[in-house]
Amino acid sequence: MRRIAVDAMGTDLAPHAEVEGAILAAREGLAHVILVGPEEALQRELGRRGHATVKIVLGVLAGVDRPALAAVFPTSKGRAAVLLDVGANVDSKPRHLEQFAVMGEIYYRVIFGAARPRVGLLSIGAEDHKGNDLTREAFGILKRSPVNFVGNVEGRDLYNGRVEVIVCDGFIGNVALKISEGLVEAITSLLKDSISRDLTSKVGYVLARKAFQHFKKRVDYSEYGGAPLLGVRGVSIICHGGSNANAIKNAIRVAAEFAEGHVNEKIEIELRRSNVEARRELNASV
Repeated sequence: MRRIAVDAMGTDLAPHAEVEGAILAAREGLAHVILVGPEEALQRELGRRGHATVKIVLGVLAGVDRPALAAVFPTSKGRAAVLLDVGANVDSKPRHLEQFAVMGEIYYRVIFGAARPRVGLLSIGAEDHKGNDLTREAFGILKRSPVNFVGNVEGRDLYNGRVEVIVCDGFIGNVALKISEGLVEAITSLLKDSISRDLTSKVGYVLARKAFQHFKKRVDYSEYGGAPLLGVRGVSIICHGGSNANAIKNAIRVAAEFAEGHVNEKIEIELRRSNVEARRELNASV
C-alpha cells in the first residue's frame, strides 16, 4: 500500500479536517497516511478519537475483526473480573463476541495468573435461551469455542465472582461501565456525608478507618491502571480521563506485563486454532 503525506495544517479547519480525512482514508484501506504538522497539535487531535485511531495506526492481529476494550472490576470473592467490550464497538456480531472471549481469557490468564478462567456471556438471564438474537447465536458459538465457557450470566454476576471474564457488545459494556463508575462515586459521597453528620459517626469512622481505606482501595480504578485495547498489533492501555499518578504507574505496569506475557502472540495462536476447529465442524456437517 502506498504512503501518502498530508499537510495537516492546510485548511481553515486544520488540523481537524485533515485528521478526520486521514482516518477515513486509512479505514477504507486507501493508503498509509502520514500527517505532517506540529506534533503536539496532531497528537491532541488524534487523542480526541481515542481507540478508533489506535486500530488504524497499529492495525489488528491476525484473526481479529474488532479490537475490544477490557475493564477490570473488583468482586466479592476477592479476585478481579474482566468485562469486554466496554466501548470499542457499538455494534457487534456473534463471531466478534467469540473473539472477545478468547482475548479476554488470555489476558486474564497472563495478568491475573488464573490457569483456566471461567467465561460468561452477559445476558438478561442465566438460562440458555434468554437474551436477544446476538446473545442466543453467540451462546452456541461460545459453547463450541476453546474457552472455558460456563453459559449466560447477568449484570449482578459482574461483582459476585461467579466468572472471571464476561463478554458483551460495546454498547452494553460501556453502559455497565459508566453505571458502575457512577455507583462508586455515589457510595463514596454518601459515606462521607453520613460520617460527617454527627460526633458518633465520626468516632465510628476513626475506629473503622482501616476498613474504609481497604474498601476505597478495592473500588479505586487507579489500582488497575486502565483498560487494555485487546486485538491491536501492539500494546495500548486506555486510561481514565481523571487518571492520577497511581493510575498511570499501574497502566505502565499492565503494559509491561502485557508485553512480557506475550498476550498478542497467544491471542493469534488461540484464534487460529479456533478458526481451524470451526472449519473442521463446518466440513463435517456438510
